[in-house]
Amino acid sequence: MTALVPQFHVLIPCAGTGTRAGGSLPKQYQAVAGQALVLHTLAAFAAVAASQPSLRQVLVVVAPGDTFLSSTSAWSVVPQGGATRADTVAQGLAELRARGARDEDWVLVHDAARCLITPAQIDALMVACADDPVGGLLALPLPDTLKQAGVDRENARVQATLDRADKWLAQTPQMFRLGQLAQALAQALDQAAQGAAAVTDEASAIEALGLAPRLVPGSAQNFKVTYPEDFALAEAVLQARKKSA
Repeated sequence: MTALVPQFHVLIPCAGTGTRAGGSLPKQYQAVAGQALVLHTLAAFAAVAASQPSLRQVLVVVAPGDTFLSSTSAWSVVPQGGATRADTVAQGLAELRARGARDEDWVLVHDAARCLITPAQIDALMVACADDPVGGLLALPLPDTLKQAGVDRENARVQATLDRADKWLAQTPQMFRLGQLAQALAQALDQAAQGAAAVTDEASAIEALGLAPRLVPGSAQNFKVTYPEDFALAEAVLQARKKSA
């Protein structure tokens, strides 16, 4: 019997409110370089899907009642977002299964607010992890000196300087097998319901299974728009890309 070739699917959690970014709209819907931030994100994945037949679908999970985005031929929108990122991604995985995705298929989960991701970076992650037993994520070796402070952020003072040699900044996409990621998130959500700290990315959930995701070098430009000043930087990068295209 011929083994089934795993397919790739993209899941974009887009149900957050992004309060730290300011503005009257969730940050993913605020305009950057002429269009909503999330549309730049989706354009990068649509470009990969157009050239990679193995990338079968792009699914955007928004909050219930959110009608900002409409489904297109390049992506589908479902209003099944949850209270946390893990909830939203878990709901998205269930929807992918309902649409025919298999447990052995790869799912690339990407932050809606990382609007500077490029098709080349997505391709690099897919190539690097396609034969990996665990999967992996784009990440960046920490470039700056790392300080540890006390819990009081209003009057923060250095408590220690940490060795940065083995420290990486996690980015997205993060790419894992659908079945294993669903299992990891179910465990994380169950533990959170019992008082444990919530996982902040998919790799953390996978790590809790005792697995070690692969780190694939990303780019400093693949940052997550979080604060008001980040919009100007994202705008500058996108405008520069337009001029050089």
